Amino acid sequence: MNVLEYEKLYPLKFRPIYMERVWGGNMISEVFNRELPPHDAPIGESWELVDRPEVKSVVSEGELAGETLHDLLAVYGRKLVGGKGGNCKEFPLMVKLIDAGERLSLQVHPDENACRLIGDGAEPKTEMWYVIAARSGAKIFAGLDRSATKVQLMDMLDSPDVESLMQVYRSQPGDAYYITSGTLHAIGAGNLILEIQQNSDTTYRVNDWGRVGTDGKPRTLHKEQGLKSINFTNRTSPRVPGSVEVRNYNRKLDVVKLCPYFKVSDLRLCSSWMDDTLPGDSFHLLSAVKNRVKVGRDDLTAVVSPGETVLIPACFGLYTVTPLDEGEAVVVKTTL
Repeated sequence: MNVLEYEKLYPLKFRPIYMERVWGGNMISEVFNRELPPHDAPIGESWELVDRPEVKSVVSEGELAGETLHDLLAVYGRKLVGGKGGNCKEFPLMVKLIDAGERLSLQVHPDENACRLIGDGAEPKTEMWYVIAARSGAKIFAGLDRSATKVQLMDMLDSPDVESLMQVYRSQPGDAYYITSGTLHAIGAGNLILEIQQNSDTTYRVNDWGRVGTDGKPRTLHKEQGLKSINFTNRTSPRVPGSVEVRNYNRKLDVVKLCPYFKVSDLRLCSSWMDDTLPGDSFHLLSAVKNRVKVGRDDLTAVVSPGETVLIPACFGLYTVTPLDEGEAVVVKTTL
């Protein structure tokens, strides 16, 4: 592979990897004006940053174009991920766009204890959703209602009425949801969401609302594993309200602050914003939500359009984020 001196590493963009999903929609193309590849089933997800055994992100621009994220990690190690990433063999986070034309299944992701109990290669997953756009009436289902009991859930698990046991929220662009492992959840129809998550692909569906897959048969449910994964004691609200005000100065809003796996901020920018990856504890991921931004310094820069994510290597140091369009730019920043 092409190897650069680490001082020449630059803000890295990657080719999106589109995933067909029976519940997929058309908001990725409508909101971001993207041309999607030919597909037989709806596109439900765009994996913007991924390092899994079965699929790996590929750099799209610059001298490292064509190289995989996995190979970059193998070569640059902590220079890329930072000290908090340790000696990880796979990039620790995934970034996705979720395009829900229909409601996703009612599902849960396991924590470390549940993974040990279940086995079978289960991986823990905590995630964050940031609502980019939402159609009228779109909803988020996240967490059990305070009054719901385990017995009620088990009795109603096969019924569409199970939604009455959930915390239900009206989707509002700019709102975020911190979905810890063990949280029962479903993304409602009409949502376009930026998802930041641990590097895991373990999902247990417990109700699919009577839907059938592209083969005309009901999709597999994982009730036994799901019930072992649900944290019945956690009834806190996962919603993090976004700012509805537009100001004429730069702002940084905390979205996820106390998570052991990632930290997320919402940047509202009217002018250039200076940031720094040093002392090299973590890479920075910058996901443009509204308006284009230019990221980097000197001749090591990238233009990031809405929906795109750029990876700033941990060794990069000082950089700026400069809005390129009229009006407030919105950027979601993620670090370890």
